[in-house]
Amino acid sequence: MARGAKLLTEFVGTFIFFSVIALSGAAGALAPLAIGAALMTMVYMGGHVSGAHYNPAVSFGVFLRGKLSGVDLALYCVVQLVAAALAFTFGYVLTSHAGGIHPGAHAGTAEALLAEIVFTTALVLVVLNVAVTPATQGNSFYGLAIGFTVAAGAFAVGPISGGAFNPAVGFGATFASAAYASGGWGDLWIYIVGPLVGAAIGAGIHAVQMSGMAAATEPPEGEPSPGSPPPVPAR
Repeated sequence: MARGAKLLTEFVGTFIFFSVIALSGAAGALAPLAIGAALMTMVYMGGHVSGAHYNPAVSFGVFLRGKLSGVDLALYCVVQLVAAALAFTFGYVLTSHAGGIHPGAHAGTAEALLAEIVFTTALVLVVLNVAVTPATQGNSFYGLAIGFTVAAGAFAVGPISGGAFNPAVGFGATFASAAYASGGWGDLWIYIVGPLVGAAIGAGIHAVQMSGMAAATEPPEGEPSPGSPPPVPAR
């Protein structure tokens, strides 16, 4: 697949997904469901082209598992960050609101960071298992699984961390707040460090899973592998 097509897909999918995030305040308590549905549809839109990452943490996790080159990782992240800034700018143009993203009123930095780590781990682990694992390739449920992981995380810890699980969400929301509402950049590190640490943990767990699967399918010692030619009889 041509790199240009992949980058265009990442840009379009990230922009539309993040535009829903930027505008989801109108959905009230159902905002996580709208966000998860937007991700699900964009995953189905672009999964077969770019992998539908729309998230530097996902791209980082896929890179750690050897499924994405370093050059593509850098390009994906740049495109995702640019699309994020434009999407949250678009949200501000429509609503005149750019509140940024911060830990909840009753949550501290440590709680927000832990929430971002744990639920990004879950997201990256799901993506790796349903979208880049040979045993599940070609399935029809990968978009549902990924979208509902984000929705579940947003419902569970949105009031604690803001429920980003995505450095580009943190960047886009913080950029719009700083550019249009005199907001600050002080909390951005939470939404970079937390998701990247979670991505590394998710990639590590996936590596152990795949190692276990490989060991489970190995033939008993002394037995031929499935599909190997029969032994030549001694003469």
